[in-house]
Amino acid sequence: MIELRPLQQFLAVAELLHFGRAAERLHMSQPPLTQAVRKLEAQLGVQLFERSSRSVRLTAAGAALQVSARRLLAEAAALPAEVKAVADGLAGRLRLAFVSTVGFGGLPQWLRSFREACPQVALALREATLDVQLHDFATGAIDAGFVIHTPGSAPAGFERLSIGVEPLVLALPSSDHTPSDDECRAAPLVIFPREVAPSLYDAILAHHGAAGVAQEAIQMQTIINLVSAAIGVAWVPASLQGLQRAGVVYRSMARAPEVETSLIWRSDAPPVVARFVEHVAGRG
Repeated sequence: MIELRPLQQFLAVAELLHFGRAAERLHMSQPPLTQAVRKLEAQLGVQLFERSSRSVRLTAAGAALQVSARRLLAEAAALPAEVKAVADGLAGRLRLAFVSTVGFGGLPQWLRSFREACPQVALALREATLDVQLHDFATGAIDAGFVIHTPGSAPAGFERLSIGVEPLVLALPSSDHTPSDDECRAAPLVIFPREVAPSLYDAILAHHGAAGVAQEAIQMQTIINLVSAAIGVAWVPASLQGLQRAGVVYRSMARAPEVETSLIWRSDAPPVVARFVEHVAGRG
């Protein structure tokens, strides 16, 4: 293994093509420098310089080493700052999962401003429901995730930042007839599978009544599309009203269930997670 000091010594000679001046630059005497270069040549098994009493020239091998030595020394010089940036959460990779509803809230702005604040962090994004995220946490595939749940029922075993609580609104097929609240609650439901968000699923069914489930779908966009096809009605976060579809209207209902959005992560998450949490807590 070649150490950095011999490369620095070689590079000084290669740039100045003079052992005496290179020794002065390195604040050492010439004989130890000459010995260091000869030792490096022996270690590599090549001749790096053509020497005469009047000149010093690089061989082809020496010219190749000069390029590599400059790169290696530059990388070594940058290494402490790079490592410090990772330790401070300013560099590295953040693997972030999110439920689709967060995309209609603050997620786009948080990602944009976080990229601007921490350009050395590579973001790996994945849209995933709670059940998928829990599996990914268990296998170490993600570092943090945005999830939804009923207020106060976030998944256990995680650090958590509450993003906010909002009411659910009812997505209805549009028609010339304006249904009463009782008619709305008598309509069958389009809803996500229970494993996607168990606490929210149970709260919606308890609130809506005994009309039953007409269809299950994982993605909120798909649920809204099914509502537009008059398959049933759906309870969705109020922020989702930004998702406009022909044939769908949204109605605020009295005593509607609420949904909480949280950012969750493990206590042993890499430093970049703490940096992202701090960013989101300040709301970007």
